[in-house]
Amino acid sequence: MALILAIESSCDETAVAITRDGELLSNIVSTQIEVHRKYGGVMPEIASRLHAENISVVLHEALEKANVKLEDIDAVAVTRGPGLIGALHVGLQAAKTIAMLYNKPLIPVHHLCGHIYANEYNEKLEFPLLAVVVSGGNSELIIMKDHLSFEVIGETRDDAIGECYDKVARVLGLPYPGGVPIDKLSKEGEHTYNLPTPLKGEHTYDLSYSGLKTNVINLVHNLEQKGEKVNVPNMCKSFQDVAVGLVIDRIKKAIEEYEVKEVVLGGGVSANSYLREEVSKLGEKTRTKIVIPPLWCTTDNGAMIAKVAERLYDRKLFAPLTISVDPNWRIEDYDKF
Repeated sequence: MALILAIESSCDETAVAITRDGELLSNIVSTQIEVHRKYGGVMPEIASRLHAENISVVLHEALEKANVKLEDIDAVAVTRGPGLIGALHVGLQAAKTIAMLYNKPLIPVHHLCGHIYANEYNEKLEFPLLAVVVSGGNSELIIMKDHLSFEVIGETRDDAIGECYDKVARVLGLPYPGGVPIDKLSKEGEHTYNLPTPLKGEHTYDLSYSGLKTNVINLVHNLEQKGEKVNVPNMCKSFQDVAVGLVIDRIKKAIEEYEVKEVVLGGGVSANSYLREEVSKLGEKTRTKIVIPPLWCTTDNGAMIAKVAERLYDRKLFAPLTISVDPNWRIEDYDKF
């Protein structure tokens, strides 16, 4: 094991974490949510500029809290992708600079690997498992037969589930990010709006949310044109039932087909209370272990990147300083750069 410094800047959180022999010494996150809220979503150019402003401050605070110096670090880890290209560049350039100045190895980490391995802050992973990564930019179902072994069996064909939540929230006049207000209001509503189930009847593990999003937007606009008022709690409940129901359906099929020992959730949408409840019920029904990440580790952070980096460090999977970011990096290619 080693002393790892990890940087995450794939979207709208500037984060730095430090671990020693698996112990989390510091995990500092500077979020941009309030800035992007006025736009109803993340503005890539603004996100990049804010990362550039915040990275040195976050780095200093992480080192101070961990009570270590840069020269003490054994390796520098950083999110290489997927994510926003400008945002990723800020983190990578910071990591490269530290690696070069202090002659430390550079470890590129796949963002989705981080979301999966964040669960190890709760307990060790058991294989084979099904990893379900659901976030603002990604929706994937992944079979893992061992550590750092990834087989994608299903992924989004268009919008990710978190992106869909944000766009539905916007048309309903709810604040960004949309997951929390929709989840909260759905508890007060009833399923009264007839929304289509994406990919209904298809034998696939893929996910699709573009059609569901468009259907909600069109329905809201049609009601407004008729002078009718949308029942927001009922719309939230109707939408969430379908959106989460699609994920649960895929998980159920995968449990039966792949005979996994456990199902692991990851990503920002894994904080959704309804998803947590439904997947827990499915676990009881199918007698499958369900692993849910701690709430503090569902959003983007450096701790999850450090957790993956510890395993990559043991394998000496280091990158040259000529490496660049890859916004479309696939998880199966986590070791190809």
